[in-house]
Amino acid sequence: MFGYVIANGKTLSEEEKARYKAVYCGLCRSLKARHGQLGRLSLNYDMTFLILVLNSLYEPEMSNGEERCAAHPCSKHCYVSCDITDYAADMNVALAYLNQLDNWKDDRNLLSLIYARILRKKYYSVKAAYPRQCEAMERCIKRLSELEKQDLQDPDAASHCFGELMGEIFVLREDRWAPSLRAMASSLGEFIYISDAVADLPGDMKRHRYNPLSALKKQGRSEHYFKDILTMLIGNCTMDFEKLPLVEDVSIMRNILYSGVWTKYELAQAKKSKRKGEKRQ
Repeated sequence: MFGYVIANGKTLSEEEKARYKAVYCGLCRSLKARHGQLGRLSLNYDMTFLILVLNSLYEPEMSNGEERCAAHPCSKHCYVSCDITDYAADMNVALAYLNQLDNWKDDRNLLSLIYARILRKKYYSVKAAYPRQCEAMERCIKRLSELEKQDLQDPDAASHCFGELMGEIFVLREDRWAPSLRAMASSLGEFIYISDAVADLPGDMKRHRYNPLSALKKQGRSEHYFKDILTMLIGNCTMDFEKLPLVEDVSIMRNILYSGVWTKYELAQAKKSKRKGEKRQ
């Protein structure tokens, strides 16, 4: 369920693209420094949004620079980072560890087990620093696994679990901003979960795999019905987002929430339309 919280590069200015990339590179750099090269494998753009939000809200002191790395050995690239970047790197590794462990338990995927064992020590150091967040991740992932084993066709119950998980990650500290952050991220998490379920629905039904939307699809619910649900969820998210006093990078964050989060959904729908067109020919 990663890769949904991304920017729509087509509508970002060149300056915004450079800033977004620099924040992403800062996260990559922090992952290497705190968790090693193998920790870097967990890198994704989703946590970049977390950095943008918390950085704009709390305005920590930022550091920046240029460097080469294994991914870009030929030319230097810019990065920006701060304490919040380190927090996002820790959350990134914690999510990766628990996700890989869950994959091993569910599918007996040997590569997932190997990677989970590599990250195990790192995870427990993160958990010692952030017990609330990690305990919430463990609790929610366990509950999701139980719902799947029960084959419970309740998209609300499943999406609420992932929403709760995201809500706790976005709350860095329990302060006056915590309620809005938790509400915004919870709705975002629900949107991510349902988006992923919609994308996987055809394949899951074909292979008789668990998907909380299967019963609704069998009842004849259309793509428009699912899109209406997604629109409502991201609408709730943006409503709480706009309550936060965010100034720096707010145009990039709005790009992500109002456009970027739909990228994978729209790509999946375009592929479906193409397949249907090919079948008619």
